[in-house]
Amino acid sequence: MATALPPTPEALKVPEVMTALRLSRSKVYDLIRSKQLESFTSGRARRVPVDAVREYMRIRIEESD
Repeated sequence: MATALPPTPEALKVPEVMTALRLSRSKVYDLIRSKQLESFTSGRARRVPVDAVREYMRIRIEESD
């Protein structure tokens, strides 16, 4: 019997962003603090929308051209 794949997350935890961007925890929080990477809190949990990570990467790529 086939099982459904889990849905793709819409928001990532900071450690997941660290893995995705290959950055340190402090660098991810620096990006959040400087508004270069959008995020939100839910209770005490900090989350970063997947689209915000993609947008950050798009901007970085455009800057490097």
